Amino acid sequence: MTSIAADAETWIRRYEKSPDSALRLVCLPYAGGSASYFFPVAKALAPSIEVLAIQYPGRQDRHREPCIDDIGKLADAVVGALEGLDDKPLALFGHSMGATLSYEVALRLEERKVMPVRLFVSGRRAPSRVREESVHQRDDAGVLAELRMLNGTNGEVLENEELLRMALPAIRGDYRAIESYRCEPGRRISCPITALTGDADPRASVDEVRDWEKHTTAEMDLTVLSGGHFFLNDHVPQVLKIISERLLPATRS
Repeated sequence: MTSIAADAETWIRRYEKSPDSALRLVCLPYAGGSASYFFPVAKALAPSIEVLAIQYPGRQDRHREPCIDDIGKLADAVVGALEGLDDKPLALFGHSMGATLSYEVALRLEERKVMPVRLFVSGRRAPSRVREESVHQRDDAGVLAELRMLNGTNGEVLENEELLRMALPAIRGDYRAIESYRCEPGRRISCPITALTGDADPRASVDEVRDWEKHTTAEMDLTVLSGGHFFLNDHVPQVLKIISERLLPATRS
């Protein structure tokens, strides 16, 4: 197991504890994001599905900890935090960087004979579809320009100098992690994949997202919704419906 501290209490936020849930959904945030992004998801899916929202180091209550700027090391740590939580079926949901990270977590879980029932990937091209990007190498103004273009960061943060100073190291570290990531050719997970994307996402075309089908030996389904990189914010009820429809039947088999 990784040398990075990976205890569940540090890494996992349970905003709505659901001891009688049919399964658990592990939610992994986007670059610069935090576990609290999934607070509404946890409230909406309880009590049938318990959400385990992952809190990366370097933000919110973990802001004093150094950011992990390597997807592999981050995946190792998440898997360590999930140890012992396989007494119920487990699914994964990741948005943007979180989608790639969730794929790497799924690979590691399967190596440990913990078989996720489904992987949800949102707003991210397939791991095999590489673009040469260097947002993490820009100056602060350049990083902020990217955030404004994607329109996913809280406006209060972008306009508050003190909040920005606190947030930028984690944002830059996350971008370094995802922009330097390269998947291992030929590796595939065995659980089905549900992919979601916006039809106007500048960072993931529909064709690039469709190639997630090459990363599983099971089936893959794709839903294209209107919007850009953070299309999720405008389609919450529909996304929650998709999650529920895909997951709850799995608990009855």
